[in-house]
Parts: sequence; structure tokens; C-alpha cells
Amino acid sequence: MSVKFEKETVRTASGSVAAQAVQAAGDKHHHHEGLAHEVGEALTRGGGANGYLAAYLRQLQSNPLRTKMLTSGTLSALQELLASWIAHDRNKNGGYLTARVPKMAIYGAFVSAPLGHILIQILQKMFQGRTSLKAKILQILVSNLVISPIQNAVYLTSMALIAGARTFHQVRATVKAGFLPVMKVSWVTSPVALAFAQKFLPQETWVPFFNVVGFVIGTYVNAHTKKKRLAALRKKHYGDGGAGGAGRSDYGGPAPPRY
Repeated sequence: MSVKFEKETVRTASGSVAAQAVQAAGDKHHHHEGLAHEVGEALTRGGGANGYLAAYLRQLQSNPLRTKMLTSGTLSALQELLASWIAHDRNKNGGYLTARVPKMAIYGAFVSAPLGHILIQILQKMFQGRTSLKAKILQILVSNLVISPIQNAVYLTSMALIAGARTFHQVRATVKAGFLPVMKVSWVTSPVALAFAQKFLPQETWVPFFNVVGFVIGTYVNAHTKKKRLAALRKKHYGDGGAGGAGRSDYGGPAPPRY
């Protein structure tokens, strides 16, 4: 009897320990879920009437151009800063806050945002109230064959001036070298993003959506371009030949669509 009692005691104790471990794991899981939910609520305030997104959309309705200028200027500067950090592109003092950051902010606020505002207003008026599949496909074609080339040409011209180009020949060389690669990126990403927005998003949320898409893609391409430029400079410095960087311009990536 004593042996049986001891076995039952051990079994009961083991079961109790296992139950406590399961409960602790469950509590930990719920804690992480609760923490993630709290972080999400803090970032979005639940997306309700008083949320950040709703406040931003109200500003877009009441002051569309000013809101787009502030958004584009901030994101352009942040994109340049983040890309420099990813690529380890430092200034002479060893920091990532290069002279390009405020210049990109000026470009985003006073060039990219007003241009995108006008072009996209024209595009949306052209297709206002047209929801057929044919109209959606036509909207994507006009966006990629008319809107994007204009935006990218202005973008490359601005990047050439920011990089130090001072003559028409230098600007033209930068645009000529970068236009097709930038357009290829636009032709791949823009139709997918626009089709997604047409299918799943109300039109008033297109601005923040395309800003996020443009920021992510632009940061990636900007960082990639910086890495290639720095690699070419290192090869030239160590005498391995500088041909790898010849004809390249640090234009930083595709101009994101500004809706």
C-alpha cells in the first residue's frame, strides 16, 4: 500500500507541475498578445474616429496640399537617413545626417508633393465614377505610361542637382542613365500597388497607403544604390579600377507615387 501511495503521490505531483508549466506558458503567451495589442493600439489608437489615421485623413480633406507636402518632405528626409544607415554611408564626421537629408526634405515638400498632387488629381478626375474592369486597367496604363514617366524624370533631374550637377549635360546624363532602371521598378511595383488599392482600399486611404509603399521601396533601392556606389569608390581607392562606378549616379531609387 505504501508503494502504491508513493506512486500516486509522485503522479499527482508531476501532474501538478505540468499543469503549472502549461498555465505559466499560457500566461506568458497572453502577456505577449496583450503587449502586442497595446502597442498596436498605441500606434493606431484602434483606427477609430479619434485615431491617428482618421486625423490624418481629415487633414487631407481640409488641407490636402499642405498635408502632402509635410508628409512627402518628412518621408523623403527619413528615407535618405535610413538608407544611409543601412548602407553605412557616413559623412566626414562619421554620422549619417548628411547634407542630402535636408535637401531631400525640400525636394519632397516643394517638388514631389505638388507635382504628384496635380498629376493624381487629373488622373482621378479622368476616372471618377468609373469602376468597370476596363476603366481600372486603363487607369493603371495611364498611371504607368504618363504619370510615372513625368514623376521619374523630375525626380532624376532633382537628384542630379542635389548630387552636384550644374550643367545641362550632367543633368541629361543622369536622367538618361537612370530613367530606364527607375521605370522598370515603377512598372513592376506600381500596377500591383494600384490594383491592390483599387480592390481593397477606399480612395481616401490611398495617400497613406502609397506613401508607405513608396517609402519602403525607395529606402531599399536607395540603400542598394549607395552600397554599389561605395563599393565602386572602394575599388577605385584601392587601385582595382573605378570602371564599376562609371556612369552611375546616386539618384537613390524610384520616385514613389504621391496620391
